[in-house]
Formats: sequence, structure tokens, C-alpha cells
Amino acid sequence: MMVCFSIALSFQLYIHAETLCFDCLLSSCLFETQLDQAEKRLQDSQSKLARLRGRHNTASSNASAATKSVKVERRSISSERINGGSKNQPQLRTELVIPSVNLKIPQPLKPPGSGAKTTIGLEASAASNRAVNVKAEKSHRSSTDVEVVEIKDRGTKRKFEQKEHKELIPLVGSSSSPTTVGSYTSNHIPSQHKRKLRSLAVCPVNDQLFVTRSSASFLSTTDCVSSRERRWPEDIAWHPQGNSLFSVYTADAGDSQISVLNLNKTQGRVRVTYLEDKPHVKGIINSIIFMPWENTCFVTGGSDHAVVLWNERDESVWKPKSLHRNLHSSAVMGVAGMQQKQIVLSAGADKRIIGFDVHVGRADFKHQIESKCMSVLPNPCDFNLFMVQTGAHERQLRLYDIRLRHTELHSFGWKQESSDSQSALINQAWSPDGLYLSSGSADPVIHIFDIRYNASKPSQSIRAHQKRVFKAVWHYSFPLLISISSDLQIGLHKKY
Repeated sequence: MMVCFSIALSFQLYIHAETLCFDCLLSSCLFETQLDQAEKRLQDSQSKLARLRGRHNTASSNASAATKSVKVERRSISSERINGGSKNQPQLRTELVIPSVNLKIPQPLKPPGSGAKTTIGLEASAASNRAVNVKAEKSHRSSTDVEVVEIKDRGTKRKFEQKEHKELIPLVGSSSSPTTVGSYTSNHIPSQHKRKLRSLAVCPVNDQLFVTRSSASFLSTTDCVSSRERRWPEDIAWHPQGNSLFSVYTADAGDSQISVLNLNKTQGRVRVTYLEDKPHVKGIINSIIFMPWENTCFVTGGSDHAVVLWNERDESVWKPKSLHRNLHSSAVMGVAGMQQKQIVLSAGADKRIIGFDVHVGRADFKHQIESKCMSVLPNPCDFNLFMVQTGAHERQLRLYDIRLRHTELHSFGWKQESSDSQSALINQAWSPDGLYLSSGSADPVIHIFDIRYNASKPSQSIRAHQKRVFKAVWHYSFPLLISISSDLQIGLHKKY
């Protein structure tokens, strides 16, 4: 069924191109016939004129020259008409390339049902990223030329898009009543994993793909275990271009620390590669994330207290630079980058929040709270606002303004019923508008928090799974929440 969908899509586009070519050929033939008739009439007139003047031989040579001129002009006119009617209009040959094949093709959100419908959408979108060959025929009077136009994957360099800053901090805690995001209908599909899901991330380029720990989509699973010890990834991150996935492992036993899964695999190339450098000295590497900056780079944080910046030197060549190793006295649990400044945030099990200025090369601020920190997450719209997840019950989520350094703006939390411990695998996500936070929990519930609500409790809770929920991510194109759970199911929660 999935293959048929992709073939049908390609077949329709190819038929569309062939139809355009056929219409162009008909138009070309029509114009050629009309111009041939005009050419013949011109020759007859010239012959009559020559006979009347008694200079038939001279007239014949002039007519031959005129005929050549008319032929050249006819070919030019015919070409111009086929290509759009005037020189100022774009040529039709360019239109036949069908650029929409190479672009992202959004599919309408399917109603709750079988998971197969969702996988078809993913396969179609993945197929649209591959190169497409379109044959365009250009007919002449005596010969036919065939041109093959290749649509290759758009450039290797991503175009950096500066996001717009929105002031949301004045809205924090400004309302006495929460605004709910609506009701949800849930659909669950098997994750295809045999172990609990550790990570979930939506592709930043193709809105129909997301990754769970080691599988690239519903239709594609890839063995991304480390090269020597065969360990599972601890965290994953999409490359900003959406063409590869980066996974982190452990620094123990001299094993590979970072792998790169190339989703644009071609024949003869290895699909999974491992970076040679191993800057972390011991323990698990807990976090990896790409920075929201113009230069492509990512940061890792590990149990060796280190925060490492990786810069792209060349294609597939990444070089690490240690930002700091002694500012934390315990494991670095989460890292992130601020949008407006090149500041790397790190949150540690030592209860410290560190902001490190990459340009200056030193800590911009240090803050210590009363509970261990497990993750840090900047707001997608307000570039001064960020959230820190802590281990304190009923105050798990803290909001901070980076300009106020040590001042907590507001805190949110929930009361756990099934467990007293706070798992580091439970994570949060911002809504695309920056007004809501979603969080997993030890209970089979997704908690949603409205930052405008002045209370600490969730503004809404969705019972989503049979076991604990690790994470729920907001989709940036569809009214959809995607969740992962220890019940090995992926939840698709559609707003209605």
C-alpha cells in the first residue's frame, strides 16, 4: 500500500509533465503549419514579381535568401510561443521541471484510525526528498532532441532564518484562570521498540517525520547502537537541515561517543558513521542539542561534568571544544542555546544552572537552587525566557528570565500518585506559540501548563497511555501532540 502510494504520486507528476509536453508539441506543429503556408505564399509573390520585372534569376536568389531568413525567424517565433509567448515570460521548459516534487508535500491530518494511514504520509514525504528525473521533449521540423532535467536535493548549506522575538514574559502568571488548548482524541500505534523509548523529536524540515530514539520514522528502523559496546543512544538530535540524526552514548570503555545517521543514504555509502573525537572522559553523555545560531554546531553535556561545543569544520567533519569541565560538580543533565546571544545553558544534578558566554569564553551567570536540575529548555518565541526541570514535587518546572539571572518568574508542578521519585527520562516541550508547556509524568498522563496561569497546577491533563509518559511534543504544523511511553506505544493526540 505504501509503495503504491509513492508510485502513484510519481506517475501522476510524470503524466502531468508529459501532458504539458504534448500540448506544447501540438502548439508547435500548428504554428509551423501556418508559417509554412505564409512562406509558400511569399515565395509565389516573389516569383510573380520577378517574372514581371524580367529578372527571374536574380529574384530566385533573393527569394532563397528570404526563405532562409523566414525559416530562422519561424524557428525563433515558434520557440518563443512554446515557451510563453514573449521573451519576458519564463520558458515553459523550466515549468516542466515540476519543482513541487522536491518540496515538502504537506498531507492533511488523518482522522484517528489505523497507523497505516500515517505511515503512508511519511513515505510520500520521504519520497519527495529524492532526486526526480523528468524527460522534456522539444520537437523541431526535422529532428527531435530529448533533454533530461535532474532535480537534486536543495543545497547542502542550510539557509539560516532568524526567528521573530515576542515578549511573553509580561504574560507569565497574569491570569487567574487557565486557558485550555481544547479536547483531544487519541490514537496509539506500536513504537516497534523492544525497550522503553528515551527520546522523541520532530524533524525541523519535514513536518511528517519524527524520530524515537533509534528509528528514523514509522517505516524505517536503523541499528544505531554504539560501535564497540553495542549500547543504546542516550539522546538524539536532528541536524537543522533534517537530513541526518545525531546520537550520543557513553564515554566508558573507549566506546564511540557520537554517531551520525545519514538519511540521504546513497549506494556505496555507509548509513551510520561515528565521530572519531572522544572529548568526554567518563560516564553517560546525557544530552545533545543543536544551537539556534547561524554557524552549525551542537553541544553535549555529560556525567563527567563537561559541556562540549562541536563545530562543523567540513562536510561530515566535527571538531569538539570543551567549554567548561569544572563549573558543575556533578553530572550535566541538560544543555541548550539561547537565541539572541551565543550563551550555552547547562543544568546539573548539582542543583546549578550555568550560562556560558561562548564569545567571551567564561560563565555569564551561575545560579543554584534547592533541588537537582534535570533539563533546560528555552522558549521558542521569547528569547529571554527559559524553563528548568527540577526534582522538587509540585514545583518541577521553573521559569526564568535570563536578564534577571537568579530571579524565578514562576513555578509549575504536579502531584505524582504512582511514584515518589522524579525520573530523568521525563521531559517537557514548548508549544509553537510559546504559551504552553507539555510534560510527561510517572502517571499515565500528559500535563499541560499555561504560563499565563498564576497557579502552580496544570491547566489541563490528558490521560494518554497505560504506563508512565516520558514526553509529549507539540507538532509545529498540525494540531497534534505526539507522546512516548514505557508501554512502548506512540500516542497521536489530535485537537478538535
